Amino acid sequence: MTSVSRRHALQTGAAFLCSAEVFTGCNFAAAHRSRVTSVYVIGTIHRRHRTSSAYSLAVLETALVRARPDVIITEIPPDRAQIALDSYRRSGEVTEPRTRVFPEYTDVLIPLSERLGWRVVGAAAWTPEIAANRREALKGIEQDKSRAQQWAEHMAANRAFAKAVAGRSDDPLFIHTDRFDHLVAASREPYARHFDADLGAGGWTAINRAHTDLIASALDAISGQGLTAIITFGTAHKYKILESLKAREDIALQDARALFG
Repeated sequence: MTSVSRRHALQTGAAFLCSAEVFTGCNFAAAHRSRVTSVYVIGTIHRRHRTSSAYSLAVLETALVRARPDVIITEIPPDRAQIALDSYRRSGEVTEPRTRVFPEYTDVLIPLSERLGWRVVGAAAWTPEIAANRREALKGIEQDKSRAQQWAEHMAANRAFAKAVAGRSDDPLFIHTDRFDHLVAASREPYARHFDADLGAGGWTAINRAHTDLIASALDAISGQGLTAIITFGTAHKYKILESLKAREDIALQDARALFG
């Protein structure tokens, strides 16, 4: 659904609510607000959730429960999400290979969704082929002496990022700030500029666009219902996701820091 059609649907729903309203003071703005999707974007740290005290699996669980979501949009490929859920229902363990590498899903989100009735949606665009092609292309670039300066610039940006976030890279209150997103964006700029063309679908720009297209489709599917959605992706993708949401008129972005305070 386009932004125009989403807006038309919201306006139609708002008009109906107002016509049925028996109290005085009903207006379009109030009706519109009642039907938008509340969205939290939560950056996760994958395996480090198991070793971090600041952003442990227990901390993540508390944040998710506080948000009281109806839908969780995850970093699981769409065709693997149901398989992951089914494996947990059968055995109490997530065995789907792509999902089981993420403890935030295997240990927290999927068990909670089964207990609390949250809907889990996959929105990761990665495929084994894309990942393998990217690995091979990066290996060739790193070994190409004619591109040594490009590789050095890429690595220097990574080191600068690591230094800037040292001691805070697992702090959810820092992770969910504009400052963190700015640092991530700066660290990925040489990577995207130098290597996007070589990496194809696995390039930084292309893969994030593919992720955000899937996220947009998931949000389109629940638009106008007044639900709460959480988007969970690795912290590096968070700024791209937030950028992609800015133009939407059918959502209300929430401050994820409120879930960790």
